[in-house]
This record gives sequence, C-alpha cells and structure tokens, in this order.
Amino acid sequence: MSGYLIEAFQCILTVAAAPGLVGLVRWIKARLQGRTGASPLQPYRDLRKLLGKEAVVSTNTSWIFRFTPYLLFGSLVVISALVPLIAAPLPFDSLGDLVVVVYLLLLGTFFLSLAGLDPGTPFGGMGASREMTIAALAEPALALSIFGLAVGAGSTNLGQIVARTLQDPGSTLSAGHLLAFASLFIVMLAETGRLPIDNPSTHLELTMIHEAMILEYSGRYLALIEWAAAMKLFIFLSLLANLFVPWGVAAVISPGAVLAAIGFLLLKVGVLAASLAALETTLPKLRLFRVPELLSVAFLFALLAVASSFLVR
Repeated sequence: MSGYLIEAFQCILTVAAAPGLVGLVRWIKARLQGRTGASPLQPYRDLRKLLGKEAVVSTNTSWIFRFTPYLLFGSLVVISALVPLIAAPLPFDSLGDLVVVVYLLLLGTFFLSLAGLDPGTPFGGMGASREMTIAALAEPALALSIFGLAVGAGSTNLGQIVARTLQDPGSTLSAGHLLAFASLFIVMLAETGRLPIDNPSTHLELTMIHEAMILEYSGRYLALIEWAAAMKLFIFLSLLANLFVPWGVAAVISPGAVLAAIGFLLLKVGVLAASLAALETTLPKLRLFRVPELLSVAFLFALLAVASSFLVR
C-alpha cells in the first residue's frame, strides 16, 4: 500500500510544483537579463485568475475543443504516476513502460493539434501543422534515447532503469549515457516549446508553435492547458534528473528516505531549471526550417546511444 501512496504523492507533487518551476525559470531569466522579474509564485496567481474567468468558445468548434484540455491535463497526471520521481521500483512500474509514457505524451500532442485545427483559424492550423512536424521527429528520438538506457538495464520499465543505474553508478559516465542525455535534453526543448525551438513568452508572431494552437482558449480551458504545459516541463526535467543522475531516489520506502528523495528531486530539478534559464538567455530562436536539423541531431545521438549500449556491455 505504501508504494501506491508514493505514486499518488508523485501526482500531487507534480501538479503542485509544476507552476512554481515555470515561475522559477522566468525569474532566473529575468535576473540574468538584469531585470527584477515577477515572483516565482506568479504562475499560481495567473492560474487562479484564469480559473475564475468565463470560458469563451467559438460556435465553430466541436467536442474535441472542450475535451482536449481535460485529456491533456489528465494524461500528464497519469504519466507523473508512472515515472520514477521519488522512489524506484514502485507498483506501477509494470505499467510505466517506455512505450506507454511516449504514447501518452503523443496522445496529448495529437489532441492539442486537433484542437488547434477545430476552430478553423489560420493561426491554429499553422501551429498544429508545425507541432505535428516537430512531434514526428521528437518522439522517435525520445523513445530511442531512453531505449539506449533500457538495453543496459535489460528492461524498458523506467523504474527498473533507475534501479539498475543505482546499482551501477559508473554507467552514468559511459558514452551511451552521455549521448542519451544530450538527445533527451534536445527533445525536452522541443516537447516543452522552449528556446531555441519555440519561445514560450511570445504571442502573436508568425514563428510561434504552441501558442498558435491555444490562441482560441480562455478561462478554465486555458488554465488547464498552461498547467499541463508546466507539468510536462517538470516531468521532463525530472526524467533527465533521475534517469541520468539517480542519486537520491529512494530505493527503500521509509519516511526518511522519501523526504530525502523529495529534497534531492527538487534540488536536481532546480539546477536543471537554472541551466535551462541560462541557455535560453544566451541562445537565439532558430529559424523554423532549422528545427528539423536540430532534432535530427538528437535522433542521431539517440541512435549512437543505442549502438553504444549494445557494443559496450
């Protein structure tokens, strides 16, 4: 029963901490740019304001437009229960397979693209087309980068991968792990709409991708989509932290180990958030037609990681 409680707490932690993570990245970027910046708690205030506003929906939309925010939010809550955030292994590890997580991520992307097309606006169609192009390149790289770790662990269960890495800490310095980390980091930038692939702080420009699909959303629908985007960033940074630097993940479920694991997770995610903010401050946005080239590099890194896992065992 304690394992199921840990997985339920992982869901609560993701939902509660994700907006704060986005606020932290924004605050660090502002400080690096010499600005005061808004408080890291500002995303919580924005969500509260949006949840209290009326949702205005076009008469041209179907049930897909209204259903997508709930599906997107719900799928990420499910993913947060399947990935090893605090402890490994856990009861849902048999379900928390690499393929399941990738397809749940793709399910949300697919429905969000449909929702962008649903109102029939030019911006929505443009953003949906670009999103599916990026997803077609990013999802295979995501699957391959984690599969490179799965080969060494002998399992595609994420919890088993973390547990195996804890047993063999030296493997984190292998060429396969480093290549897989580089690949997953690039995929994270694409999947979460960060620079240099997309600019999360821009609106109403011809190069936007994620924002173009959600321009027609308002009120509680927009709040759920923004909340889900923050959760997606938290999950990806947690995967980068725990799959490649698993120290701190609780191998035994006890109050002390769980509290330490939460502290280590927040510390590692905070370091990655600071690195992401520094990267976004120094890198310009890529031209849209250069994005496939960057994702092709991520796929090549993932492919080399898989090859290295088979050759060096």
